[in-house]
Amino acid sequence: MTEAINNQGPADFGNVAVLVPCYNEAVTIAKVIDDFHRELPGATVWVYDNNSSDGTAAIAAEHGAKVVRERRQGKGNVVRQMLRDIDADYYVMVDGDDTYPAEAAASLIAPLASGEADMVVGDRLSNGTYGEENDRAFHGFGNDLVRVLIKWIYGFEFSDVMTGYRAFNRVFAKTMPVLSPGFEIETELSIHAVDKGWRIWEVPIDYRDRPEGSESKLSTFSDGAKVLRMIMSLFKDYRPMALFGWLSLIFVVLGLAFGIPVVAEFASTGLVPRLPTALLAAVLVLVGLLSLVCGLVLDTVVKGSRKNYELQVIEAYERYCR
Repeated sequence: MTEAINNQGPADFGNVAVLVPCYNEAVTIAKVIDDFHRELPGATVWVYDNNSSDGTAAIAAEHGAKVVRERRQGKGNVVRQMLRDIDADYYVMVDGDDTYPAEAAASLIAPLASGEADMVVGDRLSNGTYGEENDRAFHGFGNDLVRVLIKWIYGFEFSDVMTGYRAFNRVFAKTMPVLSPGFEIETELSIHAVDKGWRIWEVPIDYRDRPEGSESKLSTFSDGAKVLRMIMSLFKDYRPMALFGWLSLIFVVLGLAFGIPVVAEFASTGLVPRLPTALLAAVLVLVGLLSLVCGLVLDTVVKGSRKNYELQVIEAYERYCR
């Protein structure tokens, strides 16, 4: 791998690709590109224009970015294509809305270049700047909710799980299976990194709210619901035994709650006067046992997938890191 980048002195960032997914960011895109060209001399800034109607692509080209049009709408679709198309040693993913400081980019790259991390997260929350600058209701609450769910489900605590400012190395990028089409991509990247045992660093950054005239494309409730669905879907895909084990326990407990009084009454009288309740209890217990079997089967499948993924990662290291 490339030697560690010295963040205190001049460096050539020619092995770095700056990924900027864009949709109608004409107000801010020029500054974003200029800032990253200044902070990462030699780096290539890639702007993937996602059907903008305000001239974003033309402005980006004028300021020296490599511009590619991505017709499939949604940030996840854009990031998927970026990772397929672009080859670099290190990738910096940033939004085109000028809310993330380019001055922090070298700090995000440094742990990758020194071989201490595979994904570095730009943490907006630890220093309080996100809470001070962000004026959109429920965004902070949504971030905290997702963080709590990930800690509960996966056992890893992020300081900021939904930040759009990240850096990752080539092996991580080329083995990342992007499934989400939209703004769930940040959550997917985070959960994938935790589940697959990648080395994760967090670097506190200063966050600034969008400048006047720039509008957020994120819908608090609809996109928040998509993120929650993504978490549950990945929970099913990555930790099926945990999910179906809990479901099994719930159904069996409910079945016993309904069934024990019926059994007690039968033991004392020899009669089953509440036949519907007895049938409900039997069905609940049966569903619980079926859930347990599903969890065991899917857990075996997931373990096989993990083994195959690890072999793919080894192949990627041999291909990209020699």
